[in-house]
Amino acid sequence: MNTFIDKLSEKLLPLAAKLGENRYLLVIRDAFMLAFPLTMFGSIIVVLNNLPFFSSELQGTLNSLLGNGQNATMSILSLFVSFGIGYYLSRSYDVDPVFGGAIALSSFLILTPFFTTTEAGEEVGGVLTTARLGAEGMFVAMIAAFVAAEIYVRLTKRGFTIKMPEQVPAAVSRSFSAMIPAIITLGFFTLLNALVTTALNTNMHDLIFTLVQRPLLALGSGLPATLVALFFVQLLWFFGLHGQIIVNSVMDPIWNTLMLENLEAYEAGEALPNIITKPFIEIYTVGMGGSGMTLMVVIMMAFVMKSRQLKDVGRLAVAPGLFNVNEPVIFGLPIVLNATILIPWLLTPLVVTTFNYTMMNLGIFPTPTGVAVPWTVPVFFNGMLATNSVMGGVLQLIDLALIAGIWFPFLKALDKANLRDDIATSTTDSVNS
Repeated sequence: MNTFIDKLSEKLLPLAAKLGENRYLLVIRDAFMLAFPLTMFGSIIVVLNNLPFFSSELQGTLNSLLGNGQNATMSILSLFVSFGIGYYLSRSYDVDPVFGGAIALSSFLILTPFFTTTEAGEEVGGVLTTARLGAEGMFVAMIAAFVAAEIYVRLTKRGFTIKMPEQVPAAVSRSFSAMIPAIITLGFFTLLNALVTTALNTNMHDLIFTLVQRPLLALGSGLPATLVALFFVQLLWFFGLHGQIIVNSVMDPIWNTLMLENLEAYEAGEALPNIITKPFIEIYTVGMGGSGMTLMVVIMMAFVMKSRQLKDVGRLAVAPGLFNVNEPVIFGLPIVLNATILIPWLLTPLVVTTFNYTMMNLGIFPTPTGVAVPWTVPVFFNGMLATNSVMGGVLQLIDLALIAGIWFPFLKALDKANLRDDIATSTTDSVNS
């Protein structure tokens, strides 16, 4: 077993390290984290507006009074992501990031239709809809931002800038320096938009949605792709690498877009289109004690197992585990490179996620609404908030029982081995004394 793990480690660690250091994946991660506080505020507004014990009249009143809290945050998430990508990508090249972000945002808007069609089929110009700035426009925003930032950076580094005298204020000098790269970049996107509009008789949003976004969302919303992602999260953690940062940097654009689709449907009173979303992944994996769903594991270690090591580590890890921080058990048990518990570590998230998906797909338990819940909210409460139903928390309690059933035989075996070591150590100490 150890030989297999060593060989796997030799192959996997270099690849994981490269992914973890990839410039573009890091930029995507940082861009979504830039929007995270705004997403959290928008989620709070959605929860307040739709508390289940409020009457429909009160909910309607709250939506009219507080609805802009969501409209100006979660509903236009693509704007913040496009700016964040431009900002962080430019900064990674040591080029003025503020102008990189502004140019990326403007490039995205150039590709965005400024019109909408009414129910009567009438086209109204001069209108930006939240649909284009939310889930529907996410992939256009990301692609446009990356391309725009790359053009801006390369033009800047090759000296296509206006140099101002030293006595000119810094803000003015930076503005002139970015002028030529900005004009060329925005000119490129203007011509691209004109080409797509005239030659293909469509717009970039509809084109990207059909060719790129819809297939990726269909893949990412399925159970098989989700299980593969979770498997690699667990496997990377087993080797001491932060699996979530590495895997989520690839999957977050898909999961976040699916989340926004659910939120839009929830706000419109429609059936939720997706089971797997960012909240589903967060609440029903990390939200039960951290990566690997280890809250029940540390509870069993602290109060069921008998060996001193497991009890001490479990009692130390219970309090952080309640708030979904599980580094104490990952490195204290340890889980890292511990072949004894490799099977439950890899298997548990796959089994529990499959169970949860099935229960939600059958309509037995509610699907997350698209509201983002802070990852530190304890189990049961985060399930309630994510689904706007107490049954979302009940499902987590069932999950904890499943986790206990999977882990118990392996923990018991480890406990017996530790007890034998404790007895041997005590005997040796007695002889030596």
